[in-house]
Amino acid sequence: MSEETPYIFSNGERIWVIDTAAAADQLPQMLERFRSGENGPFVVGDAGQPEGAFISWDAFRRLAALAADTEEFDHVYDAARERLADDEPSVPLEDVAAEIGWDLDEPINDSDLPKK
Repeated sequence: MSEETPYIFSNGERIWVIDTAAAADQLPQMLERFRSGENGPFVVGDAGQPEGAFISWDAFRRLAALAADTEEFDHVYDAARERLADDEPSVPLEDVAAEIGWDLDEPINDSDLPKK
């Protein structure tokens, strides 16, 4: 059985899903990739279904800062919970960002993050 399976979104975009056993074995390599500057995400799940994702700590901090800076912080979480509860196919990130009011082209203020 393959360690990676393609998962295809309704818009045709494809991601690779690493099975959980392989992800456990490859965790040291994932950490090395983060240390070398790759942010991921590394998507994991069983039977080719995405169930979780690993991202770098820097990427997580940036996402957390963006969420905290959002005036409608609770709305962001409500929209995420609603999407996760829905069994429909995944939605492109751009559509979700538009729904919660994020401008993906807006520069991120990362001045509080440690420099590499």
